[in-house]
Amino acid sequence: MDSIEYAKSIIDEAEAIIITAGAGMGVDSGLPDFRGDNGFWKAYPVAKELGYNFSQMADPKWFKEDPKFAWAFYGHRLNLYRDTNPHEGFALLLDLVRRKNDNYFIYTSNVDGQFQKAGFDKNKIVEVHGSIHHMQCSQLCKKIVSAKEINIDVDMELFQAQEIPFCKKCGAVMRPNILMFNDWEWRESRVNEQHKSYRNWLKNALVSKIAIIEIGAGMAISTIRIEGQRVAKQLPFAKLIRINPRDYTIDPSLGLSLSCGAKDGLDLLLNAKSSH
Repeated sequence: MDSIEYAKSIIDEAEAIIITAGAGMGVDSGLPDFRGDNGFWKAYPVAKELGYNFSQMADPKWFKEDPKFAWAFYGHRLNLYRDTNPHEGFALLLDLVRRKNDNYFIYTSNVDGQFQKAGFDKNKIVEVHGSIHHMQCSQLCKKIVSAKEINIDVDMELFQAQEIPFCKKCGAVMRPNILMFNDWEWRESRVNEQHKSYRNWLKNALVSKIAIIEIGAGMAISTIRIEGQRVAKQLPFAKLIRINPRDYTIDPSLGLSLSCGAKDGLDLLLNAKSSH
């Protein structure tokens, strides 16, 4: 049995599905690949001119020092994620979990909200780094609010937001409810509730056959890989399927890997019309 047929058999026999997804999941939807400075600078040439890499741009200090600059970066990303449609792989996964009686959970480092946009249940998703579609006060207010009513126009030549959102409670600048670099002010309450729901679901799934489908999770920040591997090690009936074009190595005792991108890998595994 080759690796694709083995992976298909794991999925067919599974009673529950865990989808673990990193940044590579969004690339096939046309979202920028921030892998390395060159990928980031291609998406944000202004950052290259200023000599900033992703971690320097994604620093909460800008919301205090230069909020129009901070919101140029995050406002552009908010608009980009709102305008992006999830690729076909999301629909294939949604069909899969529906066939499994919606017995699934999603664990993702992506802040783009693409799983919700694709139709997955918002109560079955852990967004470990937060969500750009939710806001928090940059000062001491603890309330997290939806970004639905917030619209940011960005002058990309000046790289400045034309307007910035302010906290209705204290008047301070609002910021996305995202874990940034050097970030000691991120409000975790929303993600903590998601983790709680996930842990409760896992307890009920202990005796189930679980297929863990990991997609586009790199090694630079390995939060997503670690979670999938942890579950595969700890639960006796769990197997991990890793889909990654570069960082595809895996311990064979945990499962198997496919060396390809997100959409191609999901098409091979889940599309009945696939030519394989």
